[in-house]
Amino acid sequence: MDKMSELLPVFVPVIVYWITVAVYEKLVIANDEYRLFTEEEEEAQNVVPPKEVVRGVLVNQGMQILLAVFYFMMMGRGKKETKGGGGVLHIGSQIAVALLVLDTWEYFWHRILHENDYLFKNFHAMHHFQKVPYSYGGQYVHPFDAFVGQLVGNALSVELSGMSSTTAAVFYSMLAIKNIDDHCSRWFPHCNVFQRFFRNNVAFHSVHHQLQGFNYNYSVHVLSTWDLLLGTYLPCTVEEKKGGGYRLRTAKDD
Repeated sequence: MDKMSELLPVFVPVIVYWITVAVYEKLVIANDEYRLFTEEEEEAQNVVPPKEVVRGVLVNQGMQILLAVFYFMMMGRGKKETKGGGGVLHIGSQIAVALLVLDTWEYFWHRILHENDYLFKNFHAMHHFQKVPYSYGGQYVHPFDAFVGQLVGNALSVELSGMSSTTAAVFYSMLAIKNIDDHCSRWFPHCNVFQRFFRNNVAFHSVHHQLQGFNYNYSVHVLSTWDLLLGTYLPCTVEEKKGGGYRLRTAKDD
């Protein structure tokens, strides 16, 4: 198999990530009435400036690129490119398996980080410096957190699903877009597929970044399976505010 195609899952999701960030930031500037939090709340609650968040994301992506190049090129991932054929049903089953693997891995890793004081203080607290997340802040995590939660989880999902490098590139590009949407702190009720049809959406994750949802809504990406099964799902509603904008409301607010 051509070595360049083996690198697709390494570079394509990163390129898609920053293109999507640019689009979302443009939408944010042009559509400030869709805020879930006011500008004053964002400035008061966030203890890390935007430039530091961007820098942290770039550091993580640089580390991930180096390790992923080793994984995809040196471990011979391309040999599985044609395994099982390339039909729609086959690829769909691979994506379903990958989602289940990621949902399980990232839920329990994320929950452990919150419930263990040492791990939270040293490896996960920095992500929660964003009480009102920036669209590009989904990958603003400690490098150790990124390695265990993202890199190991991604490798497991690829291996256990048997997906090809091309499928993996598309799969992780879509997850990158979803990650940005989950952290954009804006509610687009009519034109956003992620927010309209997924329980695990920007409202779900914004609640997790707020004090009342700190020990809830651990699921990442698309599914919310383990939150529902293990009682860590905190439902929320999004209400319009007079004068524009939205606010989150949960049962803990009453």
